Amino acid sequence: MSETIFISENSSKTEKYEQLLPQLSHLLLPSDDLIANLANCSAALKEVFNFWWVGFYLVKNQKLILGPFQGPVACTSILPGKGVCGTCWQNAETIIVPNVDEFPGHIACSSASKSEIVVPIFKNNQVIAVLDVDSEHLAHFDETDKLYLEKIAAILGNCF
Repeated sequence: MSETIFISENSSKTEKYEQLLPQLSHLLLPSDDLIANLANCSAALKEVFNFWWVGFYLVKNQKLILGPFQGPVACTSILPGKGVCGTCWQNAETIIVPNVDEFPGHIACSSASKSEIVVPIFKNNQVIAVLDVDSEHLAHFDETDKLYLEKIAAILGNCF
């Protein structure tokens, strides 16, 4: 497959996800390098949706450690239960935060981030990483993002 993502102009958010999913399925192969897959996934999501920040935190030594991402510099490690990412990891469930200033214990890596969605990535029923997406707009994420980002996380879970 070409390393180019093709999305029809003027597509709705759902249509963009529907067009992106099969392309990611061919781009993110379990036989390829994990870091390369995560880097390409974050680049594709940033390119298609123009998110403020999109990237991954990997579970290493009982912490979340920053992995490949697109956007401004970010926090390098997060403890379980801390911030949105640490809470997602600890609870093993997707978290949508319409206003990060109202999330108890939010870790502000960038003051420009206003809303966030964090999706766990599973391997053998264990959270092994999280996909973190931030927006500079309030209430940017919804159930459509949750549905499709969880599908992308499932594709990525096979790459670990």
